[in-house]
Amino acid sequence: MKVRILVRLKPGVLDPQGRAVHNSLGALGFEGVEDVRIGRLIEMEVADTTSDETLRAMCEKLLANMVIEDFAIETIEREAA
Repeated sequence: MKVRILVRLKPGVLDPQGRAVHNSLGALGFEGVEDVRIGRLIEMEVADTTSDETLRAMCEKLLANMVIEDFAIETIEREAA
């Protein structure tokens, strides 16, 4: 099964990379951008028997820094052939 994990900074945690992108967009003339937060997307192929608990443990122990980051897990349905 295919899984997508979105890892992003928790609200209130400073995001210097997001701030740099925000400033650059303004400098390039793009208006209306009020805030930018940068995260990362992890895509994995895992066995169909992999439990939600196991996926959460992967995130909590390795894929996300639980002190400053949150994560969301999305299972992607396989397309019928």
